[in-house]
This record gives sequence, C-alpha cells and structure tokens, in this order.
Amino acid sequence: MAKDNEKKPAGNADQPRLRKWLRPSKRAKGYAEERRDNQHKRGDKKGEDLDDYNKGLRSGYLLCQSDHAGSYIYDKVLAETKDKEKAAAASQSIGQHRKGGNK
Repeated sequence: MAKDNEKKPAGNADQPRLRKWLRPSKRAKGYAEERRDNQHKRGDKKGEDLDDYNKGLRSGYLLCQSDHAGSYIYDKVLAETKDKEKAAAASQSIGQHRKGGNK
C-alpha cells in the first residue's frame, strides 16, 4: 500500500510531493470527537458512519509519523532561520530537508 502513494501521475512528475501534517494535539482533538460519535464531522462524508479503516486513521497511529516529522522539521528550520514561510515549506516537503534540498 505504501508504494502506491509514491507513484505519481505522468503529468505531475515535475511537482514535488507534499507532506500534510498537523500538530499532533490538534489532530487528536478533532479525531477524538469523530471516534466518540463514530461519524465523520467534516468533508464530503459528513454525518456518515466511520468504517474500520477510518477508525484506524482516527486512532492517530497511522498519521503520527508524518505529524511528528513535519513538526520536528518545522521547529528546527524555524529556530535556524526565524522564517515561518521557509519552515513551513521545509516541513511539507517529503525527504527534501534531510537531503539538504530545502530551498
């Protein structure tokens, strides 16, 4: 399943992939409400019941690595440069910060 996420359509081959992350505490608060009520609270599926996959997502386990990686990189770049825009860009790029390609 992870390899499917790495494949890009031919038209978007020159665009970098972006990490979508939130501060873990903010994600946890919204997901706790959805798990408690067993329903989607936002988006296209608002009001529908959660299936097993979405219950797993809302447990936080499947998203915590991306959240913590993004948060760590954001804080590190912000401390070095004091530039929030650079920090946000570096934290959203997948793999570029470690390789030294955060421009």
